[in-house]
Amino acid sequence: MHSRYRPAALWRLTRKNVRKSWLNYGVLWLGAVLVGLAAVFFANWANDVLAIFLGWIDGRPWLALIITPALTAGAVWMTRRWFNGSEGSGIPQVIAALHGERDETRIRRLFGLRILIGKLGLGLMGMLGGLTLGREGPTVHVGASIMYEMRRFYPRVTLRMERVLLLAGSAAGLSGAFNTPLAGILFAIEELTRSFEVRTNGVLITSIVFSGLVSLALAGNYLYFGQITAPDIFPIAFVVPVVVAAVLCGLAGAAFNLALLRQVRWIPAKLFVWRDRSPLLWGAALGLLVAIIGIATGGQTWGSGYDQARHLLMNHGEQVSWYYPLVKWLSMVLSYITGLPGGLFSPSLSIGAGFGQWVSQWFGQYPQSALVAICMVGYLAAVTQSPLTSFVIVMEMINGGGLVIPLMATALISSRVANVFTPPLYEALAEQKYFARPAEPATGVGEAGR
Repeated sequence: MHSRYRPAALWRLTRKNVRKSWLNYGVLWLGAVLVGLAAVFFANWANDVLAIFLGWIDGRPWLALIITPALTAGAVWMTRRWFNGSEGSGIPQVIAALHGERDETRIRRLFGLRILIGKLGLGLMGMLGGLTLGREGPTVHVGASIMYEMRRFYPRVTLRMERVLLLAGSAAGLSGAFNTPLAGILFAIEELTRSFEVRTNGVLITSIVFSGLVSLALAGNYLYFGQITAPDIFPIAFVVPVVVAAVLCGLAGAAFNLALLRQVRWIPAKLFVWRDRSPLLWGAALGLLVAIIGIATGGQTWGSGYDQARHLLMNHGEQVSWYYPLVKWLSMVLSYITGLPGGLFSPSLSIGAGFGQWVSQWFGQYPQSALVAICMVGYLAAVTQSPLTSFVIVMEMINGGGLVIPLMATALISSRVANVFTPPLYEALAEQKYFARPAEPATGVGEAGR
């Protein structure tokens, strides 16, 4: 009789072990693969919609005065109407979920399938209108939403498990967006958690690895900006342009943060009331301003600015106008305060590249590619005030091992300069919207400013 039931007992044991392995590993691996797929497809779609927009206005730049306001207005209205919680880059939402008190209603409003659809669809709609929006921050939010949906496979989800899923999805999203696995790990530690739990590192690194493998399989082993040409050894006098670049980018990054965080100081209170009452007109007005800037600059400010940054970094001989970083900065501010889903990583790198052209003209004896890379790191570090993540992101994107010390020094100095004037942007946005009490319309801390 005993031997008769042995196969049944063995089957139950096997099924139990399979289920345990699925919950411990399979769910996370599946989620990471889905994040990698989303990162690759989102990148391709973002390039495609910008190409479509540029094709529409080729030879007819005046069409942007119609297309950009119309698409911006429609996307702003849909964000307010159906996809509230998907606005901005998405990183403040992740920070709020990781550090705020447990609130299931709030977390479900900020993550999940609805947010995933809104982030991708409305983000692409804004890019189709030529707005200065990046895809990397939204990919972080997309990754977190995908991993958050993975909780449905677990019979019981604790607060810690929920946060581990969000953290792993966010880091995997950044890694897949830039093809920078080390930066994904540092981003999770430095920007999202500001700490490192030993029990979390296995889930985190596994998610990044699987997301990276998917990106590698579909997009190839590519460098985001390409291999730069720069000497491995610089003279001691190179300290001077490094310090100048760090201070310049630190001040510019601080100005950007203040423009977003203190909108009440420079936007009239009546406009905030108008924004809340008429989101369509608010979106159309901002889209019109972005279109005017794009036409006035000969199309230099359309999109995230990836092409301009790459040309400057690769020193292809295609320089941008001296005022490029200033008008790109302005276009980025206007695009971000629309409240549409969109990030600031790529635009920040492009603005930094523009400042790098300034510094390379002041210090012509040094390679332009090196100075452009340094300013890219400096501006990004000033905005995020996450110096380690910033310099590793750029280092991995350009394979700039020879610039490790200058990049690191610039990131540290510029982030400290910016910190004198403003707090870290993502944390401050999270506190304004998700930690503080709802503000009155005239305070300037509304949907469009987050």
